[in-house]
Amino acid sequence: MEAATRFWSQALGMPEAAPRDPGSPYVNFKGRVDSMHVEMQKIGDASRVHLDVEAEAERLVSLGARKKEFIHTWWVMEDPAGMPSCVIPQVSDGSLNDANVWEG
Repeated sequence: MEAATRFWSQALGMPEAAPRDPGSPYVNFKGRVDSMHVEMQKIGDASRVHLDVEAEAERLVSLGARKKEFIHTWWVMEDPAGMPSCVIPQVSDGSLNDANVWEG
Protein backbone atom coordinates (compact mmCIF):
# COMPACT_ATOMS: atom_id res chain seq x y z
CA MET A 1 0.00 0.00 0.00
CA GLU A 2 2.89 2.38 0.73
CA ALA A 3 4.31 2.07 -2.80
CA ALA A 4 0.88 2.72 -4.34
CA THR A 5 0.27 5.66 -2.00
CA ARG A 6 3.63 7.23 -2.86
CA PHE A 7 3.08 6.63 -6.59
CA TRP A 8 -0.44 8.13 -6.75
CA SER A 9 0.54 11.07 -4.55
CA GLN A 10 3.34 11.93 -6.99
CA ALA A 11 1.31 11.05 -10.10
CA LEU A 12 -1.61 13.28 -9.10
CA GLY A 13 0.45 16.02 -7.46
CA MET A 14 -1.66 15.59 -4.32
CA PRO A 15 0.05 14.89 -0.99
CA GLU A 16 -1.27 12.18 1.28
CA ALA A 17 -3.64 13.51 3.92
CA ALA A 18 -4.16 11.90 7.32
CA PRO A 19 -6.83 9.17 7.23
CA ARG A 20 -10.19 10.03 8.78
CA ASP A 21 -9.87 7.12 11.18
CA PRO A 22 -6.58 5.40 12.07
CA GLY A 23 -8.18 2.00 11.36
CA SER A 24 -9.53 3.12 8.00
CA PRO A 25 -8.48 1.16 4.90
CA TYR A 26 -8.54 4.44 2.92
CA VAL A 27 -5.73 6.80 2.02
CA ASN A 28 -6.90 10.33 1.27
CA PHE A 29 -5.04 12.67 -1.02
CA LYS A 30 -5.18 16.38 -0.30
CA GLY A 31 -5.87 18.74 -3.18
CA ARG A 32 -6.84 22.37 -3.48
CA VAL A 33 -10.30 23.23 -2.19
CA ASP A 34 -11.61 23.42 -5.76
CA SER A 35 -9.83 20.28 -6.98
CA MET A 36 -11.04 16.71 -7.27
CA HIS A 37 -11.34 14.40 -4.28
CA VAL A 38 -9.28 11.21 -4.51
CA GLU A 39 -9.16 8.26 -2.12
CA MET A 40 -7.42 4.93 -2.48
CA GLN A 41 -8.83 1.93 -0.62
CA LYS A 42 -6.75 -0.96 0.64
CA ILE A 43 -8.51 -4.23 -0.13
CA GLY A 44 -7.39 -7.77 0.58
CA ASP A 45 -8.01 -8.87 -2.97
CA ALA A 46 -6.78 -8.11 -6.47
CA SER A 47 -7.87 -4.73 -7.80
CA ARG A 48 -11.33 -4.69 -9.35
CA VAL A 49 -11.34 -1.07 -10.53
CA HIS A 50 -8.83 1.24 -12.12
CA LEU A 51 -8.34 4.94 -12.71
CA ASP A 52 -8.40 6.68 -16.06
CA VAL A 53 -6.13 9.70 -15.78
CA GLU A 54 -5.05 12.51 -18.05
CA ALA A 55 -1.30 12.29 -17.58
CA GLU A 56 2.02 11.76 -19.27
CA ALA A 57 2.83 8.06 -19.50
CA GLU A 58 6.61 8.55 -19.44
CA ARG A 59 6.42 10.60 -16.22
CA LEU A 60 4.39 7.83 -14.57
CA VAL A 61 6.97 5.26 -15.72
CA SER A 62 9.68 7.38 -14.04
CA LEU A 63 7.62 7.16 -10.82
CA GLY A 64 7.48 3.34 -11.00
CA ALA A 65 4.50 2.52 -13.26
CA ARG A 66 4.78 -0.13 -15.98
CA LYS A 67 3.36 0.15 -19.49
CA LYS A 68 1.28 -2.92 -20.31
CA GLU A 69 -0.40 -2.21 -23.65
CA PHE A 70 -1.12 0.69 -26.03
CA ILE A 71 -4.75 0.64 -27.24
CA HIS A 72 -6.07 3.17 -29.77
CA THR A 73 -5.02 6.42 -28.04
CA TRP A 74 -4.28 5.36 -24.47
CA TRP A 75 -1.80 3.35 -22.40
CA VAL A 76 -2.92 0.58 -20.07
CA MET A 77 -0.47 0.74 -17.17
CA GLU A 78 0.12 -0.74 -13.71
CA ASP A 79 1.18 1.22 -10.65
CA PRO A 80 3.97 -0.18 -8.41
CA ALA A 81 1.39 -2.23 -6.47
CA GLY A 82 -0.01 -3.79 -9.66
CA MET A 83 -3.20 -1.70 -9.78
CA PRO A 84 -4.18 -1.09 -13.41
CA SER A 85 -4.85 2.39 -14.78
CA CYS A 86 -5.28 3.94 -18.20
CA VAL A 87 -3.42 7.06 -19.28
CA ILE A 88 -5.76 8.82 -21.69
CA PRO A 89 -5.49 11.91 -23.89
CA GLN A 90 -6.99 15.13 -22.54
CA VAL A 91 -10.77 14.91 -22.35
CA SER A 92 -11.41 17.84 -19.99
CA ASP A 93 -13.49 20.60 -21.50
CA GLY A 94 -11.81 23.24 -19.38
CA SER A 95 -8.55 25.04 -19.71
CA LEU A 96 -5.34 23.53 -18.44
CA ASN A 97 -4.56 26.74 -16.52
CA ASP A 98 -5.17 25.01 -13.18
CA ALA A 99 -3.50 21.70 -14.09
CA ASN A 100 -0.56 20.41 -12.05
CA VAL A 101 2.70 21.05 -13.86
CA TRP A 102 5.97 19.22 -13.25
CA GLU A 103 9.46 20.31 -14.13
CA GLY A 104 11.29 18.43 -16.84
